[in-house]
Amino acid sequence: MRFLIDRCAGRRLAEWLRERGHDAVESREYGADPGDLTLLHWAFAEERILVTMDKDFGALVYRKGGQHRGLVRLPDVPARERIVLMEQILDRHGHDLAAGAVVTVRGSRIRVSLPSSLPPES
Repeated sequence: MRFLIDRCAGRRLAEWLRERGHDAVESREYGADPGDLTLLHWAFAEERILVTMDKDFGALVYRKGGQHRGLVRLPDVPARERIVLMEQILDRHGHDLAAGAVVTVRGSRIRVSLPSSLPPES
């Protein structure tokens, strides 16, 4: 899978994804922080799943109709815990994420919102 890792989600997560064979780019590689909307545009244009800890992306996607190829919102926990959560997401919901789902982690709960264009699973 292809990922764009927001600065807040961390370098260690990006490195972990690369070690597992994913194409992971960190937003910091593009220079100064461009802002949330630009980051969302970059991820969409490059067909990358955006990984962030920033709550603002939910509003950009749901209220403002921001286009995306998938979004993961992780909680503000230490990097080691974010990696464990990301591993769970990929194991359990990788197919949905690859199809453009929005995955939000709150505490121990993982919520998956499928794109409306996907047929329901049987």
